[in-house]
Amino acid sequence: MPAKTGQQYIGRLKQANNNVYIHGERVDDVTKHPAFKNAIQSMAKLYDIQYEKPEKMLYTSPTTGDKVGKTFMVPTTIDELIERREAIMEWQSFTKGLMGRSPDYLNADVMAMGPASEFYAEGDPAFAENARNYAAFARENDISLTHTLIHPQVNRAKIQADQKDANVALQVVEKNDQGVIVDGIRLLATQGGITDEILVFPSTVKKSGELDDPYSLAFAIPNNTPGLKYLSRESFEYGENRYDHPLSSRFEEGDTIVAFDHVLVPWDRIFVLENSSICNRAFAETNAVVHMTHQVITKDIAKTEFLLGVVLTLMDSIGIDGFQHVKDKGTEIMLTLETMKSHLFRAEHNAKLDKWGMMTPDFQALDAARNWFPRIYPRMAEILRILGASGMMGIPTHADFNNKEIGPILHRAMQGKNVEGYERVQIFRLAWDLTMSAFGSRQTHYEYYFFGDPIKMGMAYFDKYEKEVYKSQVRDFLSSQQIQQVNI
Repeated sequence: MPAKTGQQYIGRLKQANNNVYIHGERVDDVTKHPAFKNAIQSMAKLYDIQYEKPEKMLYTSPTTGDKVGKTFMVPTTIDELIERREAIMEWQSFTKGLMGRSPDYLNADVMAMGPASEFYAEGDPAFAENARNYAAFARENDISLTHTLIHPQVNRAKIQADQKDANVALQVVEKNDQGVIVDGIRLLATQGGITDEILVFPSTVKKSGELDDPYSLAFAIPNNTPGLKYLSRESFEYGENRYDHPLSSRFEEGDTIVAFDHVLVPWDRIFVLENSSICNRAFAETNAVVHMTHQVITKDIAKTEFLLGVVLTLMDSIGIDGFQHVKDKGTEIMLTLETMKSHLFRAEHNAKLDKWGMMTPDFQALDAARNWFPRIYPRMAEILRILGASGMMGIPTHADFNNKEIGPILHRAMQGKNVEGYERVQIFRLAWDLTMSAFGSRQTHYEYYFFGDPIKMGMAYFDKYEKEVYKSQVRDFLSSQQIQQVNI
């Protein structure tokens, strides 16, 4: 079937009736529940954009001839790689980079599973076939995905097998003719329960060895599979009024704990089973991490562009854009934006065909960008808060302006350099929702930990960086000085 529309996405969710819980209650219909319905509408819009801009968003399936989503396209040339990124940017331009788990993120991983499927044959030849089939299935049915990667935070100093409750983490408990029974908890599924299926990733932080092998697995199943439950945190979407909550009322994705209660995973849906070594190498050796990072850096650029626009609009609204320290802060964000764009350009134009036949971006450029952004995004959010100053706190609501008694006072009191009070507060509420509301605070936290602990990431980056070439320059320089040693 061809790429789906927004209405088809919503219809699938209604039909699936996934087991989603929030505030201690099961949700009867996520498409109508106030905690989920607006994010679902935004997701639906993304799918509609595929048909509003088919030349950008769709391509012809290599197997069926249907028009399918270009974010599933396996690039074989640099031009195709750029085409795929342009499709990603169409979606990110709508979400402003604020939906970290828009469909293009996991589509990148699934896309790589097809060409790199033989990697999974190391565990079992059938797993390679499963990976190929699932990549095609997801593409042809435009499957929306959530995913889960990490174990519960019980005692990080011990491997799962040595925990005081070794059964709390998701693990294999039984095998039978139908498949594998898994039981336990996984974290942290963003958009949990508002997609078609869940992709359980192979964890990349396991110590190789048979004690960790029962916890080492990768598979994909429908979200309404018996025994599967999504336990959602409280929503950061506090109302549909887009004046008061311009971002959270549209892009609050939600995050969930995923509980597997003796869930049956069919044999044809398993990609990795009880092999910690394969888990540790899957992302790197299939180049899935490269293509996923390509999507993420595109998202980061869209997010930085939007944040810069908010900063500049706020500056102009209260006439601070001429001050020296204000310009300097704006420059910080501009430099970040241009640096991220440069990383992306280098990654794409230095791309090469990998052993699987995929045109794969230069990961050195992407790896630098993905290490840099978590460190700089909190600073950019801080800049917006600093520039907004007390104005970020004095932000009346839409209802306040509509009150006959206090409305006229606020229109006068809240005016800016060249904007009326109602418009100035609208700008400041946008800045507040981007950085200081529960939604905005989550955005900063989310970016900081997007790929994991940035300190550990930095350590890994340092360890694998090619350092010898620079040290040799210094050795060559010092040896060329021919300074005679002085004997004392």
